[in-house]
Amino acid sequence: MVILGVLFDNDGEVSEKRIANAFNSLIYFALIPSAISFYSFYFYLFPKFIQPQRFILASIYGILIAFGAAIIGYTLLQLIVINDTDDCTQKLGTETIIAIVLFMTFIALVCGIIALVIRGFITWFEEVKLKNELTIKNRETELALVKSQLDPHFLFNTINNIDVLILKNADQASDYLNKLSDIMRFMLFETKSDEILLTKEIEYIQKYIELQKIRTANQSYVHFEVIGSPNKCLIAPMVFIPFIENAFKHTNNKKLENAIRIQIVINAESIQLLCENKFDPNRKPQQENNGLGNELIKKRLELLYPNKHTLEVNNQGELYSVHLIIKHG
Repeated sequence: MVILGVLFDNDGEVSEKRIANAFNSLIYFALIPSAISFYSFYFYLFPKFIQPQRFILASIYGILIAFGAAIIGYTLLQLIVINDTDDCTQKLGTETIIAIVLFMTFIALVCGIIALVIRGFITWFEEVKLKNELTIKNRETELALVKSQLDPHFLFNTINNIDVLILKNADQASDYLNKLSDIMRFMLFETKSDEILLTKEIEYIQKYIELQKIRTANQSYVHFEVIGSPNKCLIAPMVFIPFIENAFKHTNNKKLENAIRIQIVINAESIQLLCENKFDPNRKPQQENNGLGNELIKKRLELLYPNKHTLEVNNQGELYSVHLIIKHG
């Protein structure tokens, strides 16, 4: 109504001045309230009330902002455009003015809601992106931590034992040295991937056990078996080895049969690890901690397999057992 009033003169003709006034009316009638409301909702209302979930206050302030934007737009319209026209546009009654302000408030409110939707989507996208980045960083950190936690005493003892074997049995010493080389190569290269073939993980475990057995003449010291076919199965690298390292670390009597029992079971639903080791409960705990703690292992599993694994740890007298189940998929 206002725009039509400023567009036509008393003779029903359109003048250039009235076209300019009509264009200005459109700006003040719609664009200015919309812009004020959009940016107020985007930069003030969303971070101040929507993000903290203060929705009632957000609704109240949203209506006030939209109404204030409409008042500002109508005031500018009245001062700059309507006052510059003839009497036909000055015949607006109170009801008409209220209707115009309410309509401008509605337009401002719609633009404000659009601003909230846009800001909400951008915030959600940034949060999802940040969570993904944090998850990736955490996984990389955990994997790097696992790689760095190979017990240095294991390396030193293995190298020393190989050195002794060189004089007694050079062929056997060479074989153990190759196993140690394979272990180091596995830790440096294979663990960079998010997943590896289960067969590679089992090969690593087998070589690790063989190197640990250099330190004892008891061939029944460790019992290791794989039940089921590991072919084509994928797993995160070095998921099982921290439990196996801890088993060797805390088993002090190497003369016992099956002092350590390790079993990997593969079926259609899951991959399971059962690791048990016998220990002396009266033995004082070691001061140093070169292995991975249970809390760190649990956190890593939660990152790698959220809601897709179960871990049971039991300490019964002289037997410590770990039962890990990782669901397929």
